[in-house]
Amino acid sequence: MKSEQLSSPPNRIGDKIRFSLVWKLSLKLFFRLLGIFLTLNVFLCLVSAAGLIVRAEQTIAATTEMLNQTGLPTQDAENWLKLTGYSVSLQTEEPQGFKLPKTLQIPHSKQTVSGVRSIDLPDSEGLTFWDQLEGVTYNASIATNGRSYLISIHLQESLRIFVEMFAILLILELLMLFRSIFSGARTIRRTLRPIEELAETAQNLTTGGVFTPEQLEVLADKLDDINATRLDTRISVGDTQSELKNLASAINGMLDRINDSYRSQVRFVSDASHELRTPISVIQGYANLLDRWGKNDEKTLQESIDAIKDETANMKGLVEQLLFLARGDNNNMVLQIERFDLSVLAVEVLRETQMIDGGHEYDSSVTPVFINADKSLIKQATRILIDNAMKYTLSGKRITISVSPADGYARLTVQDEGIGIPPDAVPQIFDRFFRADDSRARATGGTGLGLSIAKWITERHGGYLEVLSRQDIGTKMSIMLPAAPKL
Repeated sequence: MKSEQLSSPPNRIGDKIRFSLVWKLSLKLFFRLLGIFLTLNVFLCLVSAAGLIVRAEQTIAATTEMLNQTGLPTQDAENWLKLTGYSVSLQTEEPQGFKLPKTLQIPHSKQTVSGVRSIDLPDSEGLTFWDQLEGVTYNASIATNGRSYLISIHLQESLRIFVEMFAILLILELLMLFRSIFSGARTIRRTLRPIEELAETAQNLTTGGVFTPEQLEVLADKLDDINATRLDTRISVGDTQSELKNLASAINGMLDRINDSYRSQVRFVSDASHELRTPISVIQGYANLLDRWGKNDEKTLQESIDAIKDETANMKGLVEQLLFLARGDNNNMVLQIERFDLSVLAVEVLRETQMIDGGHEYDSSVTPVFINADKSLIKQATRILIDNAMKYTLSGKRITISVSPADGYARLTVQDEGIGIPPDAVPQIFDRFFRADDSRARATGGTGLGLSIAKWITERHGGYLEVLSRQDIGTKMSIMLPAAPKL
């Protein structure tokens, strides 16, 4: 017998966090650290160059004082001076170079401040880098005791030491940079692990897969006993790390929506069961009546048949409405969008209503307004509003339908002179199975789904419903739909 091994689904959230956030953050840290190192290196170079110049100026000042006392050194002394890195000679040509700006004229000998400086750089052609360093010289032309001297400071030894130290520093920085990529990734992964666990928990809340005992134990710790019967449990935001507060709040918000949806579904199923229980009980009662003595009693037989036909018709209407809402909730309903005049549709619905209802007075006031919508659905929503007006308006009273443009919208209004809606019930009239007066609704055959369907149709077309009602005066309901652009 072949054994089947169940493999767990890939951890897409974990992979997304790992490869999307961890490495992105690691690279950002890498480039940030690289920028810091480059800035420090540039600053170090500037400071080192300034230090070399300051040291050279101090040597020039000391040499000038010696020249004032002893004059030009002998040839033997000049050879010894070269070993220390500087030399002194008479200036025979016109000095060329630059003078120190006033901002850099630190306290030196008055004679050195006025001197001309220059920097000699060797020709790099055919020379190695180290050979080029030997030719770098800082020169100062100083006039003293009526004579002009050229003091030259050879910087090759200082530059060599600086370059070697800088190379060592660069190697250390490169090692730190490459090490930071992997060490930073590990640190970021450890830091983001709580977020990954919270994301996995949020995902598992809406999946119905099979978990291993270990997964169930971890999930139980994270969910804190959150299940279908305790959807009011929430993740404590106050005890969460500050970095996770937004995610914890988002999960709590998701749990709120899940809880509302779950409660709504439970209420919907309960109400649907209640609505179906009544006609089923009526049909069952008349069936028992027929079974007992209605077979030979024509009056009882006809009464039972009529009652069963009415109840089955009501059940059929209820089931059709439930299926309509179910398809709408699952987004399985495709709209057939077309351009048409809403006023023509309103007049058509009004004319059909007058043919089947002679107990009310009807009036209309329409202005042509074109919309892009599913004509059959808009007609269904309009009929729902008129049916409501018919049910809750006494015979002889007036029902008015009107169509007019309103700030980019098309307004279709059905106004009646009926019993009105209690103020506290107005916010709930679009809830499924809600009826302000169950006794009246039962007498008129209402299920409490009509306005829910009208609301869904309107919102599916990008519109909304307006309600204005006063008890014992009447109700005014308006469907607001986006008007079509003019051709």
